[in-house]
Amino acid sequence: MIKSSIVICLFSALLGGCNSLSPDHHSASRHAVPVAPEGSSGYIEKHGWIARKFMVVAANPLAVDAGYQMLKAGGSAVDAAIATQMVLGLVEPQSSGIGGGAFMLHFDGEKVQAFDGRETAPAHAHEKLFQAADGKAVPFQEAVVGGRSVGVPGVLRMLELAHKQYGKLPWHTLFAPAIRLATDGFAVSPRLATLLESETYLKNDLLAAAYFYDVQGKPRPVGYLLKNPALAATLQKIAHDGADAFYKGRIAYDIARKVTQHPSNPGTLTTQDMADYRAKVRTPVCSDYKAWTVCGMPPPSSGGIAVAQMLGMLETKDMHALAPTGGDLQADAVHLFTEAGRLAYADRNRYIADPDFVPLPDGGVHALLDKKYLARRAALIGERSMGQAQPGMPFGQQLAWGRDASAELPSTSHISIVDASGRALAMTTTIENSFGARQMVGGFLLNNELSDFSVEAADIDGPIANRVQPGKRPRSSMAPTLVFEKDSKKLMLAIGSPGGSAIINYVGKVLIATMDWGLNVQQAINLPNVGSRNGPTELEQGRAPTRLIAQLQARGHEVQVLEQTSGLHGIMRLTVHGEEVWFGGADPRREGIAQGD
Repeated sequence: MIKSSIVICLFSALLGGCNSLSPDHHSASRHAVPVAPEGSSGYIEKHGWIARKFMVVAANPLAVDAGYQMLKAGGSAVDAAIATQMVLGLVEPQSSGIGGGAFMLHFDGEKVQAFDGRETAPAHAHEKLFQAADGKAVPFQEAVVGGRSVGVPGVLRMLELAHKQYGKLPWHTLFAPAIRLATDGFAVSPRLATLLESETYLKNDLLAAAYFYDVQGKPRPVGYLLKNPALAATLQKIAHDGADAFYKGRIAYDIARKVTQHPSNPGTLTTQDMADYRAKVRTPVCSDYKAWTVCGMPPPSSGGIAVAQMLGMLETKDMHALAPTGGDLQADAVHLFTEAGRLAYADRNRYIADPDFVPLPDGGVHALLDKKYLARRAALIGERSMGQAQPGMPFGQQLAWGRDASAELPSTSHISIVDASGRALAMTTTIENSFGARQMVGGFLLNNELSDFSVEAADIDGPIANRVQPGKRPRSSMAPTLVFEKDSKKLMLAIGSPGGSAIINYVGKVLIATMDWGLNVQQAINLPNVGSRNGPTELEQGRAPTRLIAQLQARGHEVQVLEQTSGLHGIMRLTVHGEEVWFGGADPRREGIAQGD
């Protein structure tokens, strides 16, 4: 990973940062209209980008450019993240925005901090939130669409908290690109147009219908100049008055009113819930893997722990010898990776939730990442698939928890940034389902994050850690990750992805591919997505050779081939002709690029 001399851009392009390599220069093969939330909208081959000083990579070129302009003006990684996020919420509204939440891992050159902007359950939320009168779970879309599933948004408070520590440019400056685009308009991208084609609930909200569809009810087509004056006004207020303009006053009132007055599926979020929201700084989950130290997000995200568990188990195996051959993944590698995933997801579903409400096993994170415990778990991996793994019993574990039953869906976005001072971040941001709760307020969509809680509150093994409770943050799988060289402490990689509960597998794939197989981050992202969430062995549709399927089935795997629309965006340190540079990779499954100088 570290000394790779494989460079996709010509070295002479270094002076220009390889910014000319945009998706427009490659042909795309359109897939069928997606039926899964945030499904496929095509595959566009990408080759990576190089920069010397700073870089930003995100899911849309307009958002990337906003972050790039902040870095160019001397801004910090946090400054660039704010500008990038504000534009993403405009041009990629199905995935993230100020109506949602985010997790951010930040490196200031010396220490790593985890910023928690996860949404919270309203004060009047309760354990039976998603159950009908007969005690059965309500249908998923019935739970999601409307006000019932809306949690208190957290992304703005989190970004404000980070900006107070690490911002270099004025707060109001960071909103200028998004305000300009919202006012003047932006061209609807192919991905947004494709997802609108398959969307069935957004039209039920009058504001969303008028914005996303024409008077005949047809979605805005590719290239349509879409203007959002309502969002421009909202962002102007926040730019002038700070995050208080969102959490107090008219905007907070409008959000609460939208939630509580939904005609068929109201929620309980109030202006007091908005005013009470607090972002948090937490201790990251860091563990050593061979020559590297890998840092991830702690609970209430399960991403950092699950990724670290998978790495800890695979460290006992010879993954280095199982590098892809001819671009194809080896069956042995997929077997080990998916079996480790089963074991990690089993622990995740039993133990991990909001730590302010539910304690981790005795010893906390360290118990779940203990090398002896993980070696014991890894010893369960045999020649044949175990099918479904059982949760382990970490040393000192005395709690009895039920098994979580929640549906985390893949509607999210990821940003990776390195600034000129060497500060860096990986930030995963979301509104949960595609287009969230399908409720529009002030030009932005509200999240449906409460559906990340378990529908059931308990089972025969005891209360479920991730059950609904007032003020609680739903468990997530978001896995923003920073990787350091263990000896030198140098930052080597910033990576993350959307993808719901499959995020853990997407990020794990890139880490193994870079650290064990020596691929650069773009090559690693381009590899087929595989994994198991403690169910079937999942292989990416269109990328799974018949031979691989047969080999896995012969080892007892129940194979499922399906869309796995990751949105991996990463930056890694490379050595090119003796010079260290930043190399950015963007997922060919989405519209992102990298840009830097």
